[in-house]
Amino acid sequence: MGGAIAFYLLLFASGALMFYGRVAKIGRPPWLRNAHYFGGIILVFLVFLLLAIGVVGTVGYYGSLGHSDHLWSGLFVVGLICLSAWSANQISSDNDWARSLHITINVILFVGLAYVSWTGWLVVQKYL
Repeated sequence: MGGAIAFYLLLFASGALMFYGRVAKIGRPPWLRNAHYFGGIILVFLVFLLLAIGVVGTVGYYGSLGHSDHLWSGLFVVGLICLSAWSANQISSDNDWARSLHITINVILFVGLAYVSWTGWLVVQKYL
């Protein structure tokens, strides 16, 4: 989970740099968009990896799913990640709505990551 949060923060920083470059009309370094996009791909991979580990670990330990709010908060975060990735692919000079949607989803994702981290910590406490 720490890796996913770290990549989220890196994506926040690179997204903020792109936003600043657009608003200040100074542009951005040519590598920044590709780095942001590649970081997003890594974040999507990490979230799906965490989902797989969580499902396998929970089914292996309990024999079923749904023992805490962590499952639902995790599925919510997975959905937000998918929606964020889709909206990122829609961003172009013609689709200003996609950029606004992408930013809004990522603000909500911040709250979702905080909540799924909290519920995950509570699940870990059950194992200890």
